[in-house]
Amino acid sequence: MSETTLENLDEALANAKREEKAADANPASTASAAADAPEEAPVLVEPQIDDLGRSYATGKRKDAVARVWIKPGTGKITVNGKDETIYFPRPVSRMVMRQPLVAAGRDGQFDVVATVRGGGLSGQAGAVRHGLSKALTYYEPALRAVLKKEGFLTRDSRVVERKKYGRAKARRSFQFSKR
Repeated sequence: MSETTLENLDEALANAKREEKAADANPASTASAAADAPEEAPVLVEPQIDDLGRSYATGKRKDAVARVWIKPGTGKITVNGKDETIYFPRPVSRMVMRQPLVAAGRDGQFDVVATVRGGGLSGQAGAVRHGLSKALTYYEPALRAVLKKEGFLTRDSRVVERKKYGRAKARRSFQFSKR
């Protein structure tokens, strides 16, 4: 499935203008090229909205996996059946979770329902953020450029490194005793 962002559209328009100028300068060379390949119009990405007016996406961070549904509403965020302030008592976790809405300028415009499994509260907040970003792009494809620039659409691949044998932790050696 190919997705075209606003940047790609701008690039396609710039290429088309360059080709028009080249055609005006040398009409014989472009006529044979046009006959070989048919013109392709840029494909616009359509919103992915279900029958209930929601968009769905999955987000991941560390060991946490979040399933996120968004729909237009008053800005209510529910995580695992609880209000966001109850589920994420730390303000930093709530701020991390809301970052995509704030960056896109859509804070208070969507109701968010998320179910999260695995990991701790920090990883779960990051997973909801990733899922919420993807759901926003599915609902409103024009927001993709803004969210991608902020880095919200990229899956944070950092996970805990495994413990190795012969060491106290993943990298820490056992305490060395000289005598």
